[in-house]
Amino acid sequence: MNEEHPKRPSWDQYFMDITTVVGERGTCDRGRSGCIIVKDKRIISTGYVGAPVGCAHCDEAGHEMHTVINDDGTQSKHCVRTTHAEQNAIAQAARVGAALEGATLYCHMTPCYVCAKILINAGIKRVVSNKDYHRGGRSKDLFKEAGIQFDLLHPEVETYSNMK
Repeated sequence: MNEEHPKRPSWDQYFMDITTVVGERGTCDRGRSGCIIVKDKRIISTGYVGAPVGCAHCDEAGHEMHTVINDDGTQSKHCVRTTHAEQNAIAQAARVGAALEGATLYCHMTPCYVCAKILINAGIKRVVSNKDYHRGGRSKDLFKEAGIQFDLLHPEVETYSNMK
């Protein structure tokens, strides 16, 4: 009997698909990113881009834009009203006392430098990103220095409205 079976997604694709759905809860239209933290193929925590609990969201109050001058002299704009998905996933794990030592973090794009430092200190041992972040170079260098496995599924750089 030669029945065709549906192709099951890899574990990375399965968790990345869930990350995409988590990101739909995001409250900043510049980056509805999601994040999940997994250990032993079980989801420990989720997070998405949004303002701190009890504070106005971008979707309600508008963006709080900050202009950054990059190393190459170019400028980019970032909304600083929100907490990043990675930070929210770690905060949610802390609220319920879930240990993250040795876990894998799945995220929409390469974490920013601040998130990279937090992930390392939280004990994350592997980071899987769907896309790259235009300012992700320092994060990738830091992951390498700290012995964190970093896997980029798609090399394209994430773009969003009002970047420049």
